[in-house]
Amino acid sequence: MPAIDRFQLENQLCIALYDAYRAMTGAYRTALGPVGLTYSQYAVMLALWERDRTTLRDLGVLLHLDSGTLSPLLQRMERMGLIKRSRDLQDERVLEVVLTDAGRALRPQAAAAQQSVEAMTGLNPDALGELRDGLNALARQMRQPITRTDAPGAA
Repeated sequence: MPAIDRFQLENQLCIALYDAYRAMTGAYRTALGPVGLTYSQYAVMLALWERDRTTLRDLGVLLHLDSGTLSPLLQRMERMGLIKRSRDLQDERVLEVVLTDAGRALRPQAAAAQQSVEAMTGLNPDALGELRDGLNALARQMRQPITRTDAPGAA
């Protein structure tokens, strides 16, 4: 079996992941259109449907987003009536994010969109879980700081 040229475009993991990301977000864009949510808004809503109330900081940790990305997104969602933002009475530095009744009401529609996207993958629930777990493990690994022994060419 011939050796794989890792420098060829078709052999790049980053290209395959990027292509899969674009295809997945495109599928969500189509499925979430009738719900009135973007993919990013959907991710925020998923976190809030689990918790109902959280802080900007905790939301950023959950979604791996910084406050500079989250703040404008949350402002739009508040104008849409899906969430309410307020400062913590005990600590003004803490911004709380709370789901509104209108936000809660979107959950069944979003669940249908999720099922539609899952069906588009052609994967059964076990395969979907394995793929998700593998991608989560890869993301955790890639977030680790590079040490000298990990760096290319290190002895």
